[in-house]
Amino acid sequence: MAYNLLKGKKGIIFGALDNKSIAWKVAEKAQEEGAVFTLSNTPTALRFGQIDELAEKCNAEIIPADATNVADLTNVFERSMEVLSGQVDFVLHSIGMSLNVRKKRVYNDLDYNFLNKTLDISSISFHKMLQVAHKLNAINEWGSVVALSYIAAQRTLYGYNDMADAKALLESIARSFGYIYGREHKIRVNTISQSPTYTTAGSGVKGMNALMDFTERMSPLGNADADECANYCIVMFSDLTKKVTMQNLFHDGGFSNMGMSLRAMKMYNRGLPDSDEIE
Repeated sequence: MAYNLLKGKKGIIFGALDNKSIAWKVAEKAQEEGAVFTLSNTPTALRFGQIDELAEKCNAEIIPADATNVADLTNVFERSMEVLSGQVDFVLHSIGMSLNVRKKRVYNDLDYNFLNKTLDISSISFHKMLQVAHKLNAINEWGSVVALSYIAAQRTLYGYNDMADAKALLESIARSFGYIYGREHKIRVNTISQSPTYTTAGSGVKGMNALMDFTERMSPLGNADADECANYCIVMFSDLTKKVTMQNLFHDGGFSNMGMSLRAMKMYNRGLPDSDEIE
């Protein structure tokens, strides 16, 4: 059911790859809610993904860009303003990649060149994006920028590796730029800390199946899926959240406030020895 929450609004969605992507779901929901927008991803992702299908479905132009390249980002914002006839109202940053994770380099044996790429792709690209938009005055007053994060920015989760550092930096950038953008243009900048989600990128995290099971048992409402995250993004793009900025917003079924749940404890107890054997 659509509510016309984004009727008349224009945007840019970075990071849609295939129909498992949260960015893909956001694009579908944004169109349902009345928005028009452009899509952007790397040339490599455009070759191996399915974004052409999404673009046709949403009547959206694809603007290829390396999100770590300022010139490419400048082209995305300039071209988007041409295509959409003016400033945009919302931007989604759904970008993240770690070569250390892909190459199975553990956290205490990182390749630092890979680490630099992780930070550049997954978080510094967000700063570059915001800086380019700010210099071009590309976002309307009361616009909304959202980046996707994860609770590993605050807590250590096995297997998330240097992506945890990237997410921590991402959230810091949202706060720092959110202050400047809010002060000068009433533009809000937030991150959404999503449940672990079976996206193409997320499936590469070590122990993903076990992590999904654990967070499902721990969360009183269960894990939030990609469609539900997209709904939350739409609300954040809408005028219903005009005074929400510089926040990291947990969208995880309550996981972030849990210590131990009944369902998780029952599973844990199955593997425990008899009480008189516990020291």
